[in-house]
Amino acid sequence: MCRPAVFLAALLLFPPVAARAQSGGPHSWLFGSWTGGLFPVPGGLTAQACLGQPTVIFTRDVVLRASLTEPNFTQRVIVTARTTAGLTDIQFSPAVSELAATSNGLLGLDQPKPAAGFGCESDDVLHVRKLSDTEIVFPGCQEFPNPLIRCPAR
Repeated sequence: MCRPAVFLAALLLFPPVAARAQSGGPHSWLFGSWTGGLFPVPGGLTAQACLGQPTVIFTRDVVLRASLTEPNFTQRVIVTARTTAGLTDIQFSPAVSELAATSNGLLGLDQPKPAAGFGCESDDVLHVRKLSDTEIVFPGCQEFPNPLIRCPAR
């Protein structure tokens, strides 16, 4: 027989799995569209302009990143995310290049490998430092030397 006080204490200490899943994980504060990083963010950026060409999009399972040379976003699948003291470390599944599997592209030349990472120490790692609720940086990531700002909703 379970006493109500013990049952209530257990619920408070160990929330149901559904409640934990809805939180979105330790990186949920990043969810949404961000611009900048590759370039300084211009002043007076409208929501429409920001959402029309975001640089990075964070979701629960995937991070999408834009490139200056590719028309499509590069998609990276998140394996783990850990947040401590304003720094979130994201580990991605190993990068697999579809173009690397094909050679002898245009004019018989090997196709270049698309940028899979963020210019950090590894293509499969991303460090995100929170500067404010609307501004982040990717410390140590050469391809993103500038801060990113969150795209406003409207």
